[in-house]
Amino acid sequence: MNHLKTFILLAVLTALFGAIGYMIGGATGMLIALLLAGGMNLISYWNADKIVLKMYRAQPVDEQHPNAVVRTYVADVVQMARDAGLPRPMIAIIPNDQPNAFATGRNPANAAVCATTGLLDRLTRDEIRGVMAHELAHVKNRDTLTMTVTATLAGAIAALANFALFFGGGDDRERPGGIIGTLALMILAPMAAGLVQMAISRSREYEADRVGAEIAGDPYALADALQKIENHARGIVNPTAERNPASGQLFIINPLAGRGADNLFSTHPATGNRIRALMELAAKAGQRPRPVARATPAEWSPVRPATTSVPTTSQVRPQARPGPWG
Repeated sequence: MNHLKTFILLAVLTALFGAIGYMIGGATGMLIALLLAGGMNLISYWNADKIVLKMYRAQPVDEQHPNAVVRTYVADVVQMARDAGLPRPMIAIIPNDQPNAFATGRNPANAAVCATTGLLDRLTRDEIRGVMAHELAHVKNRDTLTMTVTATLAGAIAALANFALFFGGGDDRERPGGIIGTLALMILAPMAAGLVQMAISRSREYEADRVGAEIAGDPYALADALQKIENHARGIVNPTAERNPASGQLFIINPLAGRGADNLFSTHPATGNRIRALMELAAKAGQRPRPVARATPAEWSPVRPATTSVPTTSQVRPQARPGPWG
C-alpha cells in the first residue's frame, strides 16, 4: 500500500510540474518541466535523504561520543531498533535549539533517525525514547521514502511556481491563461502540493504514534514529549525549516512558526488530538499516568561537543526542565 501511495504521490506532483511548465511555455515548457520532474524523481528516490540530512547539518553519532546524554540516546535507539526487528539506522544529532526529531531514508536498511540538540537538552530520557520510537515507527512502516520524496518535490514545485512569476514571459498565445493563468498557478500549485502532503501525512503521524508507543512501551512518555515539543517549537525558530517549509512534514511536530505561507505546508494533526489518542491507548493497555522524575541542575548539563567542529547548543535556561541523566 505504501508503494502505491508513493507512486500516486509521484504522479500527482509530476503532473503539477507539467502544469506549471505548460503555463510558462506551452507544450515545450510542459515537456521540459516533465523531463525535469522525471529527473528529480530519480534523484529524490536515491538521494533525497542525503539532501535533507545535509540541509539540516545532521552529524552522525555513536556509542563513543564524549557526551553521556548522546551515548544514552544512541544506546536507546539501537536497543529499540533491535526490539522492533529493524536494522540499526544511522543515528544523528542536528545542531538546533528547537526540540524536534525526524527520520528519513528510502527503506529500513538505509534509514537515518535524527534528534535536535534542543530535544536532548529539554526532554527526559523516557520522553526522548518515546520520540525516537515514533521515528523508528516511521521506518518500520516504510513512511520515510514517501515523506522525504514528497518534501523534496513539493519544495521544488513551490520554487518552480515562483520561477513562473518572474520568467513566465513570452507569447501569451503559447501560455493558456496568459499572465493571469501564470499568477493563479503560482498561488495554487504550492497549495495543491501541500494538500497532497496533508492527505497522507496526518494518518501516518497517528499510526507512527501508536506503533512508537508500542516500541517504547510507554504511551505517556510520548504524550508528554509531544506536549513539550509543541510548547517549545512555537517559541524557538528553526531557520532551516523556515527556509524550506516543505521539509516540515518530516518532523514529529511542525517546526514552522506558522507565519505566512508556512501554514500551507502544515501537515501535522493537532497535537492535542494525538495526545488524546495516546492516552486512550494507554488506558486500553491498563497503564496509569506516573509522575515524571526531574533532575536537579547539578545532575544535568546541555549536550556539548568534544571539538569545535560540532556547533554547541544553547546555554542552560532557568525554565528548562531537564531529564534525570547526563
